This record gives sequence, C-alpha cells and structure tokens, in this order.
Amino acid sequence: MVITAAMVKELRNKTGVGVMDCKKALTETDGDMDKAIEFLREKGLATAEKKSDRIAAEGIVSAVVKGETLAVIVEVNSETDFVAKNDKFQSFVSGVAETIISADVKDVEELASKPWINDTSKTVKEELVSQISVIGENMTIRRFEKISTDNGIIVPYIHGGGRIGVLVQAETDVVNAEVKEALKNVAMQIAALYPKYVSRDEISEDYIAHETEILKAQAKNENPNKPDNIIEKMIIGRLNKELKEVCLLDQSYVKDGDLTVSKYLDQVSKEVGGTIKVVKFVRFETGEGLEKKEENFAEEVAKQMGN
Repeated sequence: MVITAAMVKELRNKTGVGVMDCKKALTETDGDMDKAIEFLREKGLATAEKKSDRIAAEGIVSAVVKGETLAVIVEVNSETDFVAKNDKFQSFVSGVAETIISADVKDVEELASKPWINDTSKTVKEELVSQISVIGENMTIRRFEKISTDNGIIVPYIHGGGRIGVLVQAETDVVNAEVKEALKNVAMQIAALYPKYVSRDEISEDYIAHETEILKAQAKNENPNKPDNIIEKMIIGRLNKELKEVCLLDQSYVKDGDLTVSKYLDQVSKEVGGTIKVVKFVRFETGEGLEKKEENFAEEVAKQMGN
C-alpha cells in the first residue's frame, strides 16, 4: 500500500511522533491507522491518546441541575471560537439544556423534534435553523447525557467558559455545604486530569489484557536483554501506574498530593459524619474527537471584502 503524506500527517497529529517514525509505523502496518498507533505505543513513542487530538472544534458545554438530583450536560458546536463566545449562541445552548431536562428525550435525533422550551410553537430543529441564519455559522447539537439519583446528589462544574463540563453523581447520607464543596473539588479533578473510570471495579478484563500486551512490548523493546521474570515485574509496576492515572479514586488529589481522591472523600466523610461515594461522572470536552477546521482569519476577511 502507498503511504501518502496525508496519512503521515494524520498519524503525526494523533500521536505527536516524528514524520519518519510515523511513516515507518504506517509502512509496517500496511496503512492501518489504529495499528500504526499501537505500533508506536509499543515502541514507546506515543501515548494512548494525545490531548491535542481530542480538542478539535469550537463551541461550549453547558450543564443544568434541578433539585440536585436531576442533571443534563450538553455540547453544542460552532465553527469558530468567536461565535462560541457570542451571547446569542450561549443563550441558545442554555435553552437546549433546559429543553432536554424538561423533556423525555433519549438522543439528539429525538431532541430535534421536541418543542423548543422558549417557544413551543417551534421545534428544537427549527430553532437551531433559525439561530444558524441569525448567527451566520453552522451549528450542531452534538451530544448530551441526562442522569438522575434517588439517594444522593449531582454536582456540576463548568471550566474555561464552557470548554469542559463535568457532572458528578454521588451517593451520600449527608447533603450540606461541605459535601457539595468536596464533590465540586472532585469535579475539578475530573476536568483537569481526565480519568476514564470511577474505580478499578469498572475496568474490563479485555482492557487490562490489551494494555498488558502493549506494556510488555514496550518493556521488551526498551530492555531486550532482561529476563522474562524481570519484564513481568516491570509490567505490573507500569500497569498499576497507568490504572492509577485512569481511575478517579486512585488518582492523587490535586489539592493535596499526600491524598488520593478516595482518601480525600473518606476524610470529608468523617468530618461530616456520613458517607460520600462517587458512583458516576460525565465529562464533556468541547470538540473532543472532532477535526478542527484550520482557517486563516486575515484571508477570510479579505475574501469577504472581495479582495
């Protein structure tokens, strides 16, 4: 298979690895992008994910919580950051969140046909089309998640003016200012350090097996002369380190590095005389996984002015 410059560029953008290494990885894997990423990871050249690859479009994330037990988080995309900061756009996103929390709706497709919260003579889709016409940019309601609890609370956190949004659901027998503050701190932790799971109990055996194979290949490439029993010990250590990074409760607490998030919550639980158990979180980052359109602003202005 012919490895094109575009393929090399895509792999480089996804991994941050040099051009020649990207070309070699694609050649070795016959142009399979996913396998090429795995190849680079095995060589210790690429991480599982590159953050810059996840941030790829503009817009904002918004969250609405009702009665501390029902919540919605939604992402709405725009073409430019300029529009994302526009009051009309932000008002529309708030309306979308309010519509979702008030309606019985399961996905974005179903949401499109629901009555618009601020004018029930229109559907959400009709309001979206109207806003696109007024604002002058393409906009999309990309995704949302709605969660509820019967025996605890849900705490929201929005970071960077809507760049990242988090919902934290916790079971707790005490609901007061201290507990809410603790869960907000946990939400900030999730926004900053991007865990994938609440605890190790959620991790599948397939994930463990897959990561073990990757780490084994890394260790053997780095230490070709070490015996297998030493390699196995290295793998265990590296796997535990990785799991500590992806599991919220195992992460070092950002406000006190001597504590894990789990121990921080235990500490707050003792202080309030109750229990706090995080059971779920949702984290949306604007443009996650989307390809960002690269534009030259000066050229765009000149084009619109007819130059």
